[in-house]
Amino acid sequence: MESPTTSPNRHSGTSLMENLLGLLRVRIKKGINLAVRDVRSSDPYVVVKMGKQKLRTRVMKKNVNPEWNEDLTLSISDPNLPITLTVYDHDTFSKDDKMGEAEFTINPYLEALRMQLGSLPSGTIISRVHPSRQNCLAEESSIVWTDGRIIQDMCLRLRNVECGEVEIQLQWIDLPGSKGL
Repeated sequence: MESPTTSPNRHSGTSLMENLLGLLRVRIKKGINLAVRDVRSSDPYVVVKMGKQKLRTRVMKKNVNPEWNEDLTLSISDPNLPITLTVYDHDTFSKDDKMGEAEFTINPYLEALRMQLGSLPSGTIISRVHPSRQNCLAEESSIVWTDGRIIQDMCLRLRNVECGEVEIQLQWIDLPGSKGL
């Protein structure tokens, strides 16, 4: 019988990889018509959160239509957790201002990945996700087979702000030794 001080999982070093499904690369492509939070412009950056993970892009000075083209990589162990994207305006002498947020889930994307599709012609649309009250999509999002990979482009409409959208792209990375999908 184990004492209360011993861990029920003796292999704690491997438990992370055992629970890990893989990695999700979230490419933050660009912001469109973001809100002005300084005198004439804003200095936006994006924070992506999933569970306890928190990643951010670089600050784009004086730009309400920034092009980040930056990859942020999340470790996925619970695919049901929503991903929150928040845009902030960087301020030097005061707290950064929020410029809106959006939330999305990766379930439709993971369903397409689980189909175990072979070689399809590049550009084949596997699935479509329509804008609804349950998501922040500004327009229909297609899950597409491109060059041997499944990607999903999304245009997210920011909430709790007067204007602004952020374009992102999802791509899955299989990790050797992880649980996988």
